[in-house]
Amino acid sequence: MSHVYIAMSGGVDSSVSALLLQQAGYQISGVNLRLFHNEDLGESREKTCCSLSDAEDARMVARRLGFPFYVFDFSQIFRDTVIQEFVESYQRGQTPNPCVACNRSVKFGALLHRVLALHGDFLATGHYAQIVRSTTTGRYLLKRGADRSKDQSYFLYMLTQEQLAHTLFPLGGLHKSQVREIAAEHGLINASKRDSQDICFAPDGDYATFIERATGHPSPTGPFLDETGHILGQHKGFVRYTRGQHKGLGLPTEQPLYVLEKDAETNAIRLGPDSALWEDTLIAEHMNWISIPTLSAPMSVTVKTRYSQREAAAVIEPMERGRVRAIFDEPQRAITAGQAVVFYDGEIVVGGGTIC
Repeated sequence: MSHVYIAMSGGVDSSVSALLLQQAGYQISGVNLRLFHNEDLGESREKTCCSLSDAEDARMVARRLGFPFYVFDFSQIFRDTVIQEFVESYQRGQTPNPCVACNRSVKFGALLHRVLALHGDFLATGHYAQIVRSTTTGRYLLKRGADRSKDQSYFLYMLTQEQLAHTLFPLGGLHKSQVREIAAEHGLINASKRDSQDICFAPDGDYATFIERATGHPSPTGPFLDETGHILGQHKGFVRYTRGQHKGLGLPTEQPLYVLEKDAETNAIRLGPDSALWEDTLIAEHMNWISIPTLSAPMSVTVKTRYSQREAAAVIEPMERGRVRAIFDEPQRAITAGQAVVFYDGEIVVGGGTIC
């Protein structure tokens, strides 16, 4: 009997994943990850998706289903990798994706390493994605989840062949409505619990305040510049703005202005019209390939440059130092450094990287 450790956040997805694995005959152990200490989050700690009440919900589900439950303290690695990368990326003028960093360093990094060290066979999570194995190449493939509205394959592009071989996504073939129905039928306490929408360590989306608390000082101010370098006014803090942003600029201008560029050396933010945000090319680095060993020739794919974005057709081609250039069939709006870019071949994730 294979032993599966299921990462349990206290939400309905991971709880139903545990139930389905148990019904399939696996030996189950539940694991909740402690990612924060009180001093990390201040007064907002109970608003996060990893609060003490969430951990207790996970424990109660494990007790009801009758399998062991453990709490692993990964707060140090979370602070050193996810939070530190998040803060430093914003300070460089980029817009990072902390969920990707957490999956890479914590869930499928430190946690999977711990699971294998404990002689577990698989790590399971409640992600909406699917893993299959190619009958022609033998490679493990990452597919979109059946529920397109919940598909999380974008956040999982960094998974290696070794990680995919030891990972299970029990919800990959289900829709969210089905998951809630299963939870209700089996009396799970979180059947109607709302999904977390915010960055887990920055509830209500107030990432700027979190960064200022983490660094111990306010984000530096600087000038708003137009496209010619003329000063339009002063902004309220360098990290408070991201490419493509229009709201909250506070400038009395006749024409709408948007954030075009950020200069971390001078703390200047360049503004301009929406038309200046559209581009037909991006370059990405820190690539990870899933369906292919590496990109050795141009390839037609569809591309997502943000999780909420519908993918667009493009041709990707290899560059020096492992970088990749994507040339879109049609210009894309507000391509942003620091964000993940993920390439698809139909339902299959080809690979992905970080926009640079």
